[in-house]
Amino acid sequence: MSNISTLPYRKIVWVNIVFFAVTTLLGLIAAPIYLYHNGISVSEAVLMAVFMITTPLAITMGYHRLFAHMSYKAHPILQFLYLFFGAAAFEQSAYKWASQHRIHHRYADTDRDPYSIQKGFFHAHIGWLIFWRQPADYSNVRDLERNRMIMHQHTYFKFWAVGAGIVLPMLIGFMTGHTLGALLLAVCLRLTLVYHFTFCINSVCHMFGKATYDIYSSARDHWFAAVLTFGEGYHNYHHHFPADYRNGVRWFHWDPTKWLIASLAWVGLAYDLKKISRYKILAARLRAQHQHAEDGLKMHSDTRLEVFRQTLKVQYEKLKKTLADWEQNAKSPVSKFREARDRFQASRKEWELLYSQALRFMAARA
Repeated sequence: MSNISTLPYRKIVWVNIVFFAVTTLLGLIAAPIYLYHNGISVSEAVLMAVFMITTPLAITMGYHRLFAHMSYKAHPILQFLYLFFGAAAFEQSAYKWASQHRIHHRYADTDRDPYSIQKGFFHAHIGWLIFWRQPADYSNVRDLERNRMIMHQHTYFKFWAVGAGIVLPMLIGFMTGHTLGALLLAVCLRLTLVYHFTFCINSVCHMFGKATYDIYSSARDHWFAAVLTFGEGYHNYHHHFPADYRNGVRWFHWDPTKWLIASLAWVGLAYDLKKISRYKILAARLRAQHQHAEDGLKMHSDTRLEVFRQTLKVQYEKLKKTLADWEQNAKSPVSKFREARDRFQASRKEWELLYSQALRFMAARA
């Protein structure tokens, strides 16, 4: 456990305040004025689009799912691209980012959580970066120290960030005759948008959305946040199963990061992708439903209601058993596997009927 001295403490971080202020003012005021007077060229649009896509993807694919959670392994070429465009996002070095994120997961919603939602929406969104100091504690990222590229980026992060995030886009803009446009659009406006899209995971996804897998976690699944962040918005799932390389596990979930990692694995640039089994995922969903119903019904004292609670509990235990049987028969002959699956599905229909009755009762008494 980290020493108490590593707790975040109040301190105005002027460097961050000035950087956020300058890029935000130029991005939200100067950039629209520039566009009004000059329009936007094809080269400017392409340049901004490239950085709007590559920098947040480097954070979610690289900083988050690879370096912080080790949910898969990647070829050194991919690692370099993650570090390069991750630096261009100006969200700290991968080494420091991963350390703070692991602390967030381990101590979520406590004083040790750097961006705890318990300190308020603003704190979780951006306040922790400008009004709080996060003491360095790298004891939880010793595994990353073996990676020379990660440590080089950490040691010389300012050079990586300025070179990748400012010099490169402005150099491309200069070569295409749009230096000022590159600065305002591909640097300032892009940074402002990417920052706040990313920050939504710490704020929006810890306050709004659905607790699909763990009703006691502040993390929530929020589909719109997922759209803004290439799939990071399924945050309740992620906090419950952080080792999974996917955040959106259902077929309709918007998680381009998951699809890109799977595609890279198909061509050999990514491997050892970690996935939580569908049985464990189903078990978590059903457990969350039972906890939700149980907690809601406990709030009301009624003899008939107590009978219903017991019926619900019995059905839930039956459901767990049929799910366990289905999992045990996963490698059995097809006929036996299907029988176990059909028993679970029948049991689940009975459960859904009871659960929907519980929801209706709780809604009526709310």
